[in-house]
Amino acid sequence: MGIKRRRWGASAAAPLTLALLAATGCTSSSDAPAEPTATSSGSVAGSVAVARVCANPAAGPTSAPAGAVTVDPAVVGDLAAKTGSSPPNTTFWLLPGRHTLEPDRYAQVMAKEGDTYLGAPGAVLDGRKTNNYAFSGTAPDVTIRYLTVQGFVAPHDEGVVNHDMADGWVIEHATIQYNSGAGLMAGARQQVRASCLRDNGQYGMNAYKTGDSIKGLLVEGNEVVGNNTDDWEKQQPGCGCTGGIKFWAVNGADIRGNWVHDNRGTGLWADNDNNDFRFEDNVLEANDGAALIYETSYNAVIRNNTIRRNNWVEGRRHAADGDDFPHATVYVSEAGGEPRVPARTDRIEIDHNVLEDNWSGITLWENADRFCNSPANTSTGYCTLLVKDTRRCVKPAIDTAPLYADCRWKTQRVDIHDNRFALDTSVVKCSVECGRMAVLSNYGTYPDWSPYKGKRVAEAITLKQDNRWHDNVYRGPWSFIADDPGRPLDSAQWQGMPYQQDAGSTFAAQAGG
Repeated sequence: MGIKRRRWGASAAAPLTLALLAATGCTSSSDAPAEPTATSSGSVAGSVAVARVCANPAAGPTSAPAGAVTVDPAVVGDLAAKTGSSPPNTTFWLLPGRHTLEPDRYAQVMAKEGDTYLGAPGAVLDGRKTNNYAFSGTAPDVTIRYLTVQGFVAPHDEGVVNHDMADGWVIEHATIQYNSGAGLMAGARQQVRASCLRDNGQYGMNAYKTGDSIKGLLVEGNEVVGNNTDDWEKQQPGCGCTGGIKFWAVNGADIRGNWVHDNRGTGLWADNDNNDFRFEDNVLEANDGAALIYETSYNAVIRNNTIRRNNWVEGRRHAADGDDFPHATVYVSEAGGEPRVPARTDRIEIDHNVLEDNWSGITLWENADRFCNSPANTSTGYCTLLVKDTRRCVKPAIDTAPLYADCRWKTQRVDIHDNRFALDTSVVKCSVECGRMAVLSNYGTYPDWSPYKGKRVAEAITLKQDNRWHDNVYRGPWSFIADDPGRPLDSAQWQGMPYQQDAGSTFAAQAGG
């Protein structure tokens, strides 16, 4: 489906009432331990609780609801067979035990409109490393609750639950674990709540739908941990196809109250023509790569999140390789606010977050060579949301308004304020390149017909596109990049001409705080 990561240097539903436990006593399996501890953030951000749903899953009904069809784990394929023989809007209650499908890779449950699947305590649907998919079909408004789904072997970029990306599904109090590919796909109006997405081979969830029609996605109160066990970035270097959750061309999403931790690679990654996202009240912790990437996308709020101990593995690896690019924990790449794209905000607002002991902070980046029809655009065949026909972005039309501006994804209108950035290098175990904020672009070089050659994009992102830091609190040895990664700035230079960043912010060199 063409989900590709650009190379670093080259180029709403009703709220869920959850019993979210305070962050205590859990250990992680990342490069270094990251024990969650209750975090008080002072005046800039509130405490955020941790959704410990993997260790404390909610129990399903111990008896069949009235009118439900009972599914017997002793009968191989009973769930698929009874789904096929029952009318739409049927409720199925799975008895305790290990439920299996027929021993064929394509054996799966073809859900019907309005079907509900409820697991009794101890009910598990097990693919036995034989079946590709668990729940499939295009029927809308299917519900899956209190059920563990494990051991399925979906191919790369495909998913186990809601394999066909149907709309209106609700996945709640479920455990989706130890599968290949993605544990879960997504459709429009999908709700994923209070579920454990754990140790899946590629993603916990792949929020991609054929035709790019996902709208109104809710991801609330989940634990997303240990995904990308198959290490796809190693198998396919630069694929951009891994992490806790990947979002692709989603229009409208609320990502709130989740605990996203210890994933191999990125925690949350919104890549390619996403719009109108709200990331709020999440704990993003101890992911090997960035906690959050917002890439070639539009209009988002990133607010009141606790973001700690991320990017240690990848940041340290890049530093050891001599790569001085500011690889960040929150990475905004060719993404920005755009008033012409309807959303709940017309900016990217990053505010009231606590970032503690991560490998670096926030990087705003724009690849001057990445635009519609450029070979540097790894989202093959896609253009910006402002240009419906990619074929228009060619010479000579791209040289003049409006296409000169609209054929390029721009990092613009990013407002970073009222955050706390704390770094203790003795905790991160680093001495260089691990405490940087950055806003920069490369110089445009190709293709030959590019209208963005030279330093025009670099000057725009730094000085002309309304990207602002202000009223933040810094603790620790922070430096700042506004042009050249090899020429870091101190806080006085960052605040002075011509950059004039971080007005109203405070800086203290001591660690932590």
